[in-house]
Amino acid sequence: MHITVAGLGVSGVPAARALAGLGARVTVVNSSDGERERAQAAELEKLGATVRLGDGDTLPEGTELVVTTPGWKPTSPLFLAAEKAGVPVWGDVELAWRLRGRDGGKAAPWLAVTGTNGKTTTVQMLASILKAAGLRTAAVGNIGVPLVDVVLGEGREDATSYDVLAVELSSYQLHWAPSVRAHSAAVLNLAPDHLDWHGSMEAYAAAKGRIYEGNTVACVYNVADPVTEDLVRAADVEEGCRAIGFTLGAPGPSQLGVVEGILVDRAFVEDRHRQAQELAEVSDITPAAPHNIANALAAAALARAFGVPATAVRDGLRAFHPDAHRIQHIADIAGVSYIDDSKATNTHAAEASLAAYEHIVWIAGGLAKGATFDELVRKSAERLRAVVLIGADRALIREALVRHAPDVPVVDLDRTDTGAMSEAVREATRLAETGDTVLLAPACASMDMFVNYNKRGDAFADAVGELAANGH
Repeated sequence: MHITVAGLGVSGVPAARALAGLGARVTVVNSSDGERERAQAAELEKLGATVRLGDGDTLPEGTELVVTTPGWKPTSPLFLAAEKAGVPVWGDVELAWRLRGRDGGKAAPWLAVTGTNGKTTTVQMLASILKAAGLRTAAVGNIGVPLVDVVLGEGREDATSYDVLAVELSSYQLHWAPSVRAHSAAVLNLAPDHLDWHGSMEAYAAAKGRIYEGNTVACVYNVADPVTEDLVRAADVEEGCRAIGFTLGAPGPSQLGVVEGILVDRAFVEDRHRQAQELAEVSDITPAAPHNIANALAAAALARAFGVPATAVRDGLRAFHPDAHRIQHIADIAGVSYIDDSKATNTHAAEASLAAYEHIVWIAGGLAKGATFDELVRKSAERLRAVVLIGADRALIREALVRHAPDVPVVDLDRTDTGAMSEAVREATRLAETGDTVLLAPACASMDMFVNYNKRGDAFADAVGELAANGH
């Protein structure tokens, strides 16, 4: 087949490489034409692919299939041209699904996770639990490990050696993955995000809901987020597939929840109306913030759906430690805790982070991406000792604070250089009292000041380190 791959990057290069290796005639199109893209093009051209840089709009003549990377919008001229020509468009995840088990080997089932926030942490928790049960697994997908490479065994274990895969899927990937059918799947939560890509909240939710289509054992939903249950009800699943809820409260039948500090399963037991299975203690979860407990319950539900014993849930959660910049404890200085949650790049994530602490000096701001902050500030106002604002769109947060938390002191730093973080930490320290938490949970993207949220978090940690070094 003549296959056009739309975009280079983390998933485009593996897709093009895999297709060329399978004998397809591959043309890669990419809008940008920089040094990095030219290096990637040179690598692919050695494999026989044609690479066209600086033009991502024109459909190459003779194209029979388009395989796209996640970031390209459905309204891109390339896809409109493909639709007009009757050419199908698959995402990299759809390609991986179609290629799995292609040599007659047994394809590992997928336990899939999506949601506005918490996907990566939940998938990593799930993989840790599965490994604790002695299963051969990997955390793959949107987490940064291309699924195409995994199913073809490129650069890692042969794909047929996996018992099960823990798969993170974004709304972008799900939009272009009509055939994917998971063993079990979870939607963790839903809040407005990526609406510029999807066009509406309804389209965004519909993309997330695709993860439930064709599930065979369990559709896991968030009891506290009714939209996730609505998506389960709307899904066309295999006969016998069950709806399984998770809640931070006491669980009902067919739910997992929390009772007196214990994670409890009333879904995967012999008599869910009269029995419950203890899985782990809240203290086994790091950090034991409410939204992270919810992540653990979702991971546990998917693992239990796959038949994992309760002891593996406990052992897997104990062994798991989150990536940097996700509610990461940096230091305690003079009775004040410093927490880096730079990964809280939207209001939904920041709200969960703020809910984890009682008295907070909040460092916030950056690129708002069209977000509004009234609901976030209103829900969090009583926890705020003070706020330090940084970044290009900080005025939007300041205005919400005036409306919903007028008595909270605010320091507005009128600078967007990277050195602003050191000043922000110094100001936050000045405002903090013993027992408070200085929390970096920006509720905004980082690109106005930093390359990414990792660099923003590193700047926060470095500033806190300076405090400690200076004997504050």
